[in-house]
Amino acid sequence: MNATRRLLFALLALAVSAGGAPAAELDAPPPGAFTLVVIPDTQGYRGRATKSTPQSTDPLTNPVFQNHTRWIVENVRAQNIVFVSHVGDIVDINNEEQWQLARECLDRLHGVVPYSLTVGNHDMKSSGDATLYQRFFPAERFRAFPWYGGAYAHDRADQTVSANNVNSFHLFSAGGLDFVHLSLECNAPDDVLAWASGVLANYAARRALITTHMDLGPVAKPVDNDGYSKDPKGRMTWTKIHGKRGNSAVQMWEKLYARHANVGFIFSGDQSRTTAMRLVAPGRAGHPVHSLLSDYTSSGPLRLYRFIPAENKVRVITFDTTKRQLVEAVKNVADPAEHQFTLDYAMTPPPTRP
Repeated sequence: MNATRRLLFALLALAVSAGGAPAAELDAPPPGAFTLVVIPDTQGYRGRATKSTPQSTDPLTNPVFQNHTRWIVENVRAQNIVFVSHVGDIVDINNEEQWQLARECLDRLHGVVPYSLTVGNHDMKSSGDATLYQRFFPAERFRAFPWYGGAYAHDRADQTVSANNVNSFHLFSAGGLDFVHLSLECNAPDDVLAWASGVLANYAARRALITTHMDLGPVAKPVDNDGYSKDPKGRMTWTKIHGKRGNSAVQMWEKLYARHANVGFIFSGDQSRTTAMRLVAPGRAGHPVHSLLSDYTSSGPLRLYRFIPAENKVRVITFDTTKRQLVEAVKNVADPAEHQFTLDYAMTPPPTRP
């Protein structure tokens, strides 16, 4: 039985332990291991003036988002969580009420664990104007933290576009490894990619992780709703933001991701009807780059990436923070192995040759 199957059976056994009751806790990481958490799109807002319940007079809520950040804080030590990244579409409607609630959810993480935010297409206007995001999550909010590396800046008049923490980088270390993480807005334009390339070059000795909003999903823009589920999937060739300036996922791969040998992972969301997808492709230096989509439609799951340096493995665990159980299947992805699996990732140097 290979390592992936052993992990899958162990995790599923945990989920149905105690006579089938949901698992309230995950097993602890082994010594030397550490965890990155990736929060999928959090568009599940309910109550007054929301897309899901437009006629409601109830107060605005987002219980899944609240459960995500609450669970993270409760498990920072138990899971050795060293970094948290949000893949974007933090809000569903780009208005002050939803941003205020998102801020309240994320305030729980503030000063507890390093975290990053990625600006999705719902988090700004199609022009790239991210005024409300910048108001609630400006660069100034993060500058005092030693892990906050900085943000892209420009001297154009349109300061609401791309600047002031819309694109940022972060530095952290865990398990004897040094990382640089980039959060890149949806369809980041060339000027942003040039800045990001400079960051990756400046920190070439660090292992690089990238979170962006659009990466995997329908390769071509679907012509109807069925296409989002049925069309061929891979790295996307279409855009939503920045007009002609916006880069598709394929363009971002060619212009940035594949060019830097330290890039190991690309995290994304955006495509709820794809939900969960992964691929590995070689960068220009021949190194493997893992791309991972997780967009669980605000239904409860989030992603844990458990790095185990001693085994040169990353165990990917999809955990529902509302039900407090492992995810075996969802509507669009029935295979448990797409939610609980193991990736190869070299973290220990090869033996020294005599």
